[in-house]
Amino acid sequence: MPRVSIAVPAYNCEAYIAQSLDSLLGQTYGDFELVISDNASTDGTEEICRRYAARDSRVRYFRRADNIGGPGNFRYVFSLCEGQYHKWSTADDFWDTAFLQKSVALLDQRADVVLCYPKTRLVDPDGQTIEDYEDNLHLISDSPRQRFTDLLTHIGLCNAHLGLIRRAAMLRTRLIGAEQNSDTHFLAEMSLYGKFWLIPEWLFFRRYHEQSSSWNRTDAEHQRAYYAPGGRAYFGMHTWRRYVHLSRAVWKAPIAATEKLGLTGELLRRAMWDRRMLWRELRARAAGAE
Repeated sequence: MPRVSIAVPAYNCEAYIAQSLDSLLGQTYGDFELVISDNASTDGTEEICRRYAARDSRVRYFRRADNIGGPGNFRYVFSLCEGQYHKWSTADDFWDTAFLQKSVALLDQRADVVLCYPKTRLVDPDGQTIEDYEDNLHLISDSPRQRFTDLLTHIGLCNAHLGLIRRAAMLRTRLIGAEQNSDTHFLAEMSLYGKFWLIPEWLFFRRYHEQSSSWNRTDAEHQRAYYAPGGRAYFGMHTWRRYVHLSRAVWKAPIAATEKLGLTGELLRRAMWDRRMLWRELRARAAGAE
């Protein structure tokens, strides 16, 4: 069994997936499987993926008959993998070929680190640099409470979930859920199980384009198409669901009771800051709206 699983949740990405796969298959560290889950694409994604699978034995391609949404496909492709270290890799982004080698070496050396990721460079549809982005998520405190709080305080764009992660720790979480910003909630939960290590090099190239899930976070239909296509899942009460999931994560985690109580207080304080949004969601739910 390969030590590393690279999981690619793909959907209608024919314009970008070849560059993404080339950057992954060209990694200087080669002991990996690359598993693609095609979320019922309607463009040329399938043909491209099958071509890669035919010429490289490390590539396994699966095509779903139905679109289960972006988060659902992240969870599904994770279930198809077995590597000790896991990496989700979005099909429109690309990577420096040294990423895996540097990340595997770090996780091998530091048993207290559960997630390793590099600095992020934002690029346009043509792959040209927009700007260098600072995630500020080098979370190496020994305190789970400090790591959890620092993550919620500092996170902006969610990039770190695409780093290299210990699968054993991931299996203790709910992975990525169906509510908005669930990738951030996953990272918050992961921070309770170990440290995050930032490689201080620009090795990840995140592409911004009109079809990406993060392109317009205020467009409800754009977000619904990503999280709950075809009305297959409830799409609403996102703030309430955030606090429910984060609270459950805190009380499930193997941390001291004092840490759990402190984090519960922190979440209650944050909920007070969000009280207007929580109230609006309750009124919308009572009125039958999502």
